[in-house]
Amino acid sequence: MTYDPRNHHRHSIRLKEYDYAAPGAYFVTIVTRNRMCLFGNVADGVMWLNVLGRIASAYWAEIPHHFPNVTLDAFVVMPNHIHGIVIVTSPIGVDGVGAQHAAPLHGPQPVPHVNVVPGSLGVIVRSFKSAVTKRIGTLRTIVGTPVWQRNYYEHIIRNERSLNHIREYILNNPLQWEIDWENPLRPASPTTKVLAPWKT
Repeated sequence: MTYDPRNHHRHSIRLKEYDYAAPGAYFVTIVTRNRMCLFGNVADGVMWLNVLGRIASAYWAEIPHHFPNVTLDAFVVMPNHIHGIVIVTSPIGVDGVGAQHAAPLHGPQPVPHVNVVPGSLGVIVRSFKSAVTKRIGTLRTIVGTPVWQRNYYEHIIRNERSLNHIREYILNNPLQWEIDWENPLRPASPTTKVLAPWKT
């Protein structure tokens, strides 16, 4: 079966019965609004971050400083999306101390099926997105311009084999950019098939 993120993402809504604050490893993908290439470009299989990409990368790397129950594994900032492995190592206290990058964005931010328990995956991603949006907003001419698509995509990593395949997929993502489903210039019918890392 070939890797089609659009199809995978469509079926990757939060599981209502799953506790996203529970210890575990998660493969997360966060995409920019309208898949705009905001974070730099890929040349010769290497991702070259611009100033916005460096902000996204730095804020991602700082997640454990704001969420003491989280460690990070492999991640990559691509021109219009981020892939990363988030590992929730233990449940966080109900007070949620240290569980914010920045104040939430103004106005309602509905995210279907997101677990809003302090320290949960949904809160971690929402905090990251909010912080990056706020920082980038200080550099863009139109403050408040959306940076991200609503929601995000995740896959629960259930074993070491899957973890290793996903790590490899993330680290090789720049090499696969020409056929990446998020690439707006991707050929309509690429000859090379990229398998979903959780299915190999």
